[in-house]
Amino acid sequence: MAKRKGATMHVLVIGAGGFVGRHLVGRLVAEGVRVTAAGRDPARLAQAVCGVSTIRCDLTQDVADDWLLRLCGVDAVVNCAGLIRDGGRYATVHDKGARALFDACLAGGVGRVVQVSALGADAGAVTRYHLSKRTADDHLAGLDPAGARMDWVVLRPSFVIGRGGQSSALFGALAALPLTPRLGQGRWRVQPIHVDDLVAGILRLLHRDRPIAARIDVVGPEPMTTDALTASMRRWLGLAPVLGVRLPRWLLAAVTRLGIGPVTHESLTMLEADNTGEAEPLIAATGLVPATLDVALARTPATDADRLAARLMPLAPVLRWLLALVWLAGGIVPLAFTPAGTNFALLARAGLNGTAAITALVAGAVLDLAIGLALLARLRRAALAGIGVMLGYTAVIAATMPALWADPFGALVKNAAILGLALAVHVLETDRG
Repeated sequence: MAKRKGATMHVLVIGAGGFVGRHLVGRLVAEGVRVTAAGRDPARLAQAVCGVSTIRCDLTQDVADDWLLRLCGVDAVVNCAGLIRDGGRYATVHDKGARALFDACLAGGVGRVVQVSALGADAGAVTRYHLSKRTADDHLAGLDPAGARMDWVVLRPSFVIGRGGQSSALFGALAALPLTPRLGQGRWRVQPIHVDDLVAGILRLLHRDRPIAARIDVVGPEPMTTDALTASMRRWLGLAPVLGVRLPRWLLAAVTRLGIGPVTHESLTMLEADNTGEAEPLIAATGLVPATLDVALARTPATDADRLAARLMPLAPVLRWLLALVWLAGGIVPLAFTPAGTNFALLARAGLNGTAAITALVAGAVLDLAIGLALLARLRRAALAGIGVMLGYTAVIAATMPALWADPFGALVKNAAILGLALAVHVLETDRG
């Protein structure tokens, strides 16, 4: 690709804080490429991709004129931005926002655009995810079909495996369970590619001298069943084989509705489709032969941290539900089940009587219910708010009713266990909310 004379190639990476974006930025920097990382939160982005310039962008709002100012001096653009869970924003982030970016690239004289799309974003697309990606892909291809003024390439990856990826997190968690769940009776087919191979392919395409102007499926060397993928992840984690158990379709659908982990209705539909393709076009365009999954995983052996993360992922929603149950019970039981006389007698020991006691009872119950519902809604820092409230309750009770420390049922001592549970829920939510 022709770059500005006498200058190091300058690449703008959109969605640089995401899974593929982080890996790509790191590899580009290692190759001596000048990189600008774009995302909605530059401060947080700077933590994710250290050592590169960062700028703010918002694909849900930005128009072509906004992008023109950012593209000055940029030789190539790689759009890695994508959502898997927030389907309400597919049309803006994947489609409308991407089209504005591509229009600006053509007007601003960008030499090459690499659009990271998804396998299945073609004429047979049925999910909102794939349809939004395909619309943007079509727009990019239609701007300059032959790539004469602005060369372009649409990459359509299958499952991308690697540390920090949602597919790896999902199948790593399945692999670490005492019994291995079998998705779709183990017959669903995928063709995963490791993120290192995807990034290496992007790098070769950025440096390619000849025009590309093509849509390329990005897949591993051979298809495999979801059973085989789970078994590969279990071998990588260093865990012995275990028996498999079939998960019925209705249970998987229920999981998507509950929002457990990275599983969504969209990703389930993608799994049910034959998520495979041909590796030859990628090899022809880049000269890169993707590694088999076992070989790719062996490049970075699993650590204790990987095994811990795999085991904790299925527990995260369970811990959140248990903590929510504690708070909901704290709001419902005093109002609906505990005799009023018992409530007021207890509050009297804390020095509250009459209207003050009623106000404290109702306010406390409402606060407990609010925290419980916030936890169920997966609001960030709900567990942390609960910790603050619980410490406040404990301080007041310890000061006014110290005898409860010796209560045979552990009325106050058990708060230590709840504190530990709340801290675990908070820590597990900090990365992705």
